[in-house]
Amino acid sequence: MAALCCLLPLLPAALTPGVPHWLGGPVDWPKVGLLAFLHGCWESLAQGLPTPCLVLVRRLLRRPALPDRTPARPGVNAFFPVLFAGVLMLPPAAAALVTVPAAVLGGPNGPGCRRRQLFNGAQLALCAFASSVAFHLLHGPQLLLGSRFPAALLPGFAAVAAFCLVNGVVVGFMLVLSEDRRAGVLLRGACAVCGLPVLVHAAGGLMVAVLWQGPYGAFAALLALLPLSISAWVFAQGQRERDAHQATVQSLVQAVEIKDAYTRGHSERVGRASVLIATQLGMEAERLRTLRFAGILHDVGKLGVATELLRRNGPLTEAERRAVEIHPVYGYELVRGIDFLGDAHAGILHHHERMDGRGYPSGLAGAQIPEFARIISVADAFDSMTSTRSYRRGRPVAEAVAELERCSGSQFDPAMVRALIDALAVHDWPPVVHSEDCIQAVPDIPLGVPEPARAAPGRVPARGGSTPAAGPS
Repeated sequence: MAALCCLLPLLPAALTPGVPHWLGGPVDWPKVGLLAFLHGCWESLAQGLPTPCLVLVRRLLRRPALPDRTPARPGVNAFFPVLFAGVLMLPPAAAALVTVPAAVLGGPNGPGCRRRQLFNGAQLALCAFASSVAFHLLHGPQLLLGSRFPAALLPGFAAVAAFCLVNGVVVGFMLVLSEDRRAGVLLRGACAVCGLPVLVHAAGGLMVAVLWQGPYGAFAALLALLPLSISAWVFAQGQRERDAHQATVQSLVQAVEIKDAYTRGHSERVGRASVLIATQLGMEAERLRTLRFAGILHDVGKLGVATELLRRNGPLTEAERRAVEIHPVYGYELVRGIDFLGDAHAGILHHHERMDGRGYPSGLAGAQIPEFARIISVADAFDSMTSTRSYRRGRPVAEAVAELERCSGSQFDPAMVRALIDALAVHDWPPVVHSEDCIQAVPDIPLGVPEPARAAPGRVPARGGSTPAAGPS
């Protein structure tokens, strides 16, 4: 309804008494049609480009606690240079109209997507209308037409800020209503106003508007859009490649979880805990992404272990234990041909090594153990201890941290343990129950009950690690 109200000034003045004339006209309809067409064409090329709409949606959806894999959500990935050029050259109502066709006719398809398409179109219309109003109120059209720079930049900045503010508030309000988020998400949307991608795209839109109104008209503007469209395509290809990487990793993890439902969700949480540790250590973004993949895939070698051994709740013989302990080697063999994993290969192979050299499969010690493996070892043990398993209730975070500190230096790298402790001081880590089977297996065991007695010589717990801290990993 609000978006429709933005279009009302396009009606004849007799039907809209009291509405300021500059909100709706005069309208250059060929320009509106061409901009709407260009927006539709370039928007399809811009999929995956970090445009202002998508940047703010991602910031608003970012969870305040632990880094997590956020599922795909409805967002508008509009090609901002074309939209912003319309904001600068057209009256507010006409600028809002430019955004509608591509958002309503494109975007998500399939059953049940019509309401999402309408929401996307209305959202962009509101953003463009507010942005154009801010530009006009600061006399931007006159300054732009006279090429009065840098004076014309002030209305331009105001227009960008208005676009982003409205977009952030609308998306935040949607999340408050649909997902019962806290009202603070609205404040985050209002604060996340401008960033480098927004300003770069706004500069592109400003260049298009200036050239369009020059002696060469729309032809020059189209030439200006050419490098932007190439950039959009390159970024889109990179995004598709990253999506393919994520899909590959998730497929492998799902295969492990189907075979061993006992560890369902464990891999993802190990990836999250690994990122927490590495972030505390100041690891660069690209390596963080690879480390997260390594954490998620650390147990992929279980695909090569007999299902009966993975699902058994009783003790294992020494031979059976060795069969389970070979899973890091299987995991390495499975993923070593996946080039984008990089350093993750060594992390997967050596995540059960110990600082004192008593781990497996290679018996590495100290600095010989790759950094990724030392991080994953701590993250793996921490999640194992804080998660409820079929033979014991998960420990509180404080107890798990105490156990990590006790084994620091012998099993775990002290620097990695300290980094996790520092990260947990900022981020919450709620204990997790893996499955309903686990709940049914230990319904009457309260927290604080001692661990079961050690198995007889020659037999070890089915999922036990080399120390109590390693837990069932």
